[in-house]
Amino acid sequence: MTDKATPAKSGKNPKSSKDPFANVPHEPGAPKMDKIIVADHVKRRFGGLTAVDVAHFEVQRNAITALIGPNGAGKSTFFNLLTGFDRPQEGEWSFNGFSLHSKSPAQVARSGMVRTFQLTKALSRMTVMENMRLGAAQQVGENFFRALFPALWRKQEAEITAKAEELLVRFKLDAKKNDYAGELSGGQRKLLEMARALMSDPEIVMLDEPMAGVNPALTESLLDHIVELKKEGVTVLFVEHDMHMVRRISDWVVVMAEGKIIAEGPPDTVMANAAVQDAYLGSHHDTDLFEER
Repeated sequence: MTDKATPAKSGKNPKSSKDPFANVPHEPGAPKMDKIIVADHVKRRFGGLTAVDVAHFEVQRNAITALIGPNGAGKSTFFNLLTGFDRPQEGEWSFNGFSLHSKSPAQVARSGMVRTFQLTKALSRMTVMENMRLGAAQQVGENFFRALFPALWRKQEAEITAKAEELLVRFKLDAKKNDYAGELSGGQRKLLEMARALMSDPEIVMLDEPMAGVNPALTESLLDHIVELKKEGVTVLFVEHDMHMVRRISDWVVVMAEGKIIAEGPPDTVMANAAVQDAYLGSHHDTDLFEER
């Protein structure tokens, strides 16, 4: 992404006491008060199958938004489209008012939108600290010719290392900093991905099933970290199947089924929606899908 096209970061201001969703209608494609992502008429087809057909979608800034839906609803595909890992046949989408159409994943990340993956992408044969350093943006030493002169990048590398150490302490991975990432447990790799994402000071973090395969103890830690991101002014959009986790931390929930957005609203409102119940269980939902276990 060229400098001209890169959105200027708006700053991370603490959320005001006013509920940004107070006047937002509980309906698909609802307009938000301060939108950070907007998508219009985004369609992705694989042969004769339409995986994503989103008419309109907005994400509220400095809030935790959950994207939920049954298996095959198109959630991860939609994530891939928004972040440049896939291309739609139709549609436009923007971040901070700047189009991300045809932008590469690297350009999207540099704009301030960083994602994690359902299957973690930690570099197994590099140490935890080396993985963290890779997450920092605009590193002088990444230029081939400048890399030949340590005096040009040594100070920045020390600053990056200090920042990485702070994040590893925060995510309780500091004792593992010299271990290979491949030696971490599945839950620890999820924590590493989230910590690495923060190395670039993103405006929005997009998490694809952050709780999948994580033991209960680390699940609590991940939830706490997601809530902490919001307190720091970072917007969070995440895909999740565990409705109890969604209910606990989400400000707003968007529901997809068969590639379309079928409902939006606060967690309790969405989870009582008959269309949502039908999407998960068909017409047979005598049992409360979201009953506390």
